[in-house]
Amino acid sequence: MERWDELWTNVHLATLAEPEGVGAMDDGALALTGDRIAWVGSRSELPGPPGELARRVRDGGGGWLTPGFVDSHTHLIFGGNRAREFERRLQGVTYEELAREGGGIRATVRATRAASTDDLVQGALGRARELLSHGVTTVEVKSGYGLDVETELRMLRAARRLQEETPLSVHATFLGAHALPDGYQGRREEYLELVVAETLPRAHEEGLVDSVDAFCESIAFTGEECARVFDAAVELCLPVRLHADQLSDGRGAELAARYGALSADHLEHTSEAGVRAMARAGVVAGLLPGAFYFLREEKTPPVELFRREGVPMMVATDLNPGSSPLRSPLLAMNMACTLFGLTPEEALAGVTRNGARALGLQDRIGTLEAGRDADLALWDVDDPAELAYWIGGNPCRAVVKGGRPAWSREGPTPGPPPDAVP
Repeated sequence: MERWDELWTNVHLATLAEPEGVGAMDDGALALTGDRIAWVGSRSELPGPPGELARRVRDGGGGWLTPGFVDSHTHLIFGGNRAREFERRLQGVTYEELAREGGGIRATVRATRAASTDDLVQGALGRARELLSHGVTTVEVKSGYGLDVETELRMLRAARRLQEETPLSVHATFLGAHALPDGYQGRREEYLELVVAETLPRAHEEGLVDSVDAFCESIAFTGEECARVFDAAVELCLPVRLHADQLSDGRGAELAARYGALSADHLEHTSEAGVRAMARAGVVAGLLPGAFYFLREEKTPPVELFRREGVPMMVATDLNPGSSPLRSPLLAMNMACTLFGLTPEEALAGVTRNGARALGLQDRIGTLEAGRDADLALWDVDDPAELAYWIGGNPCRAVVKGGRPAWSREGPTPGPPPDAVP
């Protein structure tokens, strides 16, 4: 037998490899070769002494090892912030009212258009590194704060730069149909034509797009308008996702199902018919409790219907400057449990196995299985349920991305992996 590059021992494993539960394995062991997981099992099943099986043996200190987290819905790249709008909402102004006044998304559009690519990357780096320190190894990043050709492309280029300048894998999503920009009132058709005939094709030609999203809502775009964007995505063989049914039932879930979307996200107002359509089409339900909390919404997504119909549920931060300035997937998990009624097991699956599925990456990441990418997070907890239980703090001890150290509590870990986890 060829020796593994690395072998983790003295760890408990949450493999997430089964359709239900977390796949808990006490006193486990996990081997890596190159950037892939080579072996997973109980330490008692190892085919020999650890030192003879691997070039390096890492002591997990009795912690829990999970797949690296997948933050599958973020707006990580943007200019400015909207703290003043937060104050106004506390005084009773609604999100829809702010949007109609030219605030909301349009305010961030103005700040983002004024920022260079370097500005956008530098602004996002701190947020990205914070996600990494909370166990995230793959993050989805949307455009949608440009709403013109050049700024949308600049945002997507910044997303590619973010992958180059951090250990994270970055999945870039084109969200040109996020809001109607200033200057296009009464010219909706003209703006949609710009999106589908120029901005999206140019982004695709540059290799900047992994998926296409749209905001199907009364303050944004109709189902018919979103369908036009999706038709353009299909022409380019790009998968689609949808902001759906957040503020009203616009039958967004059914639209997402009709196009075989990877996910439909928010879903607070989704009907039973919409849930059934998602189930038939295999669409992941994207639960974003940060926005629900921050906007002080009252109607929760139909979680029990998702369970009954077998719709997988992912959980994400929806990190953005206006409706979810949430920079911790752990807090998103807690909110998903306390506000939406998920179990801690469902919340953990939501940021791993189902988060990967929401990006179409379920064959590569999101579980601890032989042949999958070696994306791991080590946690100082006694039970995986603690990841959703604690409010505040960060029990993450170390993060491995593609078989290499990406973050540790002790600080940067440059060069080859050490012989033991700090």
